[in-house]
Amino acid sequence: MNVSHHLIDNPDDRPVVLLVDDAPSSLGVLCETLEGAGYTVLVACDGDTALRRLSLVTPDVILMDAVMPGISGFDACRRIKADLSTKHIPVIFMTGLSDTSHVLEGFACGGVDYVVKPVRAPEVLARLHTHLGNARMARFALDAIDVSGLGVIMLNEEGAISWCSPCARQLLTQFGIDPEALTVPQSWWKGSSGMELVASVTEPAGASLLVRNMGAAGMDEIMLLIELSGNHALPTGRLASAALTPRETEVLSWLAKGKTNRDIGEILKMSPRTVSKHLEHIFEKLGVETRSAAAAMASAQESVDARLPKWPH
Repeated sequence: MNVSHHLIDNPDDRPVVLLVDDAPSSLGVLCETLEGAGYTVLVACDGDTALRRLSLVTPDVILMDAVMPGISGFDACRRIKADLSTKHIPVIFMTGLSDTSHVLEGFACGGVDYVVKPVRAPEVLARLHTHLGNARMARFALDAIDVSGLGVIMLNEEGAISWCSPCARQLLTQFGIDPEALTVPQSWWKGSSGMELVASVTEPAGASLLVRNMGAAGMDEIMLLIELSGNHALPTGRLASAALTPRETEVLSWLAKGKTNRDIGEILKMSPRTVSKHLEHIFEKLGVETRSAAAAMASAQESVDARLPKWPH
């Protein structure tokens, strides 16, 4: 499963900006402004380095120079958007190119915006604020899907999966289907919508995977809902069967109470980096991708436990 979360030591949960530029020294004022505005700034000097960084950390937004030696910013963006684990990250191009064709290429390869060099820090801050807000709203929606335990996949116009929920990834893998390589037949999504059952796949053990077309989701994407036949387990059941260690349970409990990595580390007498490692394992076991999804699942379980009748003494 592709888990999307910060692996850097960022105990205060400051938004992380990856700044990609072959001459980062020229952006010193911008870095200082971003850090002063509450951002954590990471720097990569070329496209190759940026892609390697993304295998270790998932920033909240990327500021990308369009023209660099080696892999151009445009090509790096294409690779970022082709990877299910990073395609959700907003990419804002920094360019000295005023040619309309370059601006169009930036949007075509997946960029959400651009600023013209020399960059003006107040303008960059305003654009970051807008796109981070939009990205967070999208993440909230995905978190809700994670917590609900729904198997949801999004298809592009060619029928390839552009995004799938952790539950969907788990179900597809269970049936021997690789989400990264799957191209969904047009018969599953052309000419049908509104929760219509469009396919059923049966594995040798007898379990059936049902596929329903939820219809268009905007931006030329189709949403499919996949579920096991007769499977009505509550999402809190995933928490009960996750086999968390006692230490992981403690970390998750404090996370659900809104504590930062630094807070949890101080309470449990461990470093923020150790807390991050525990969270990696928790996310993997719960089948979620973010802190908020894990916290919501823990809170939901606590709510259920609070309503259960107590065993008489």
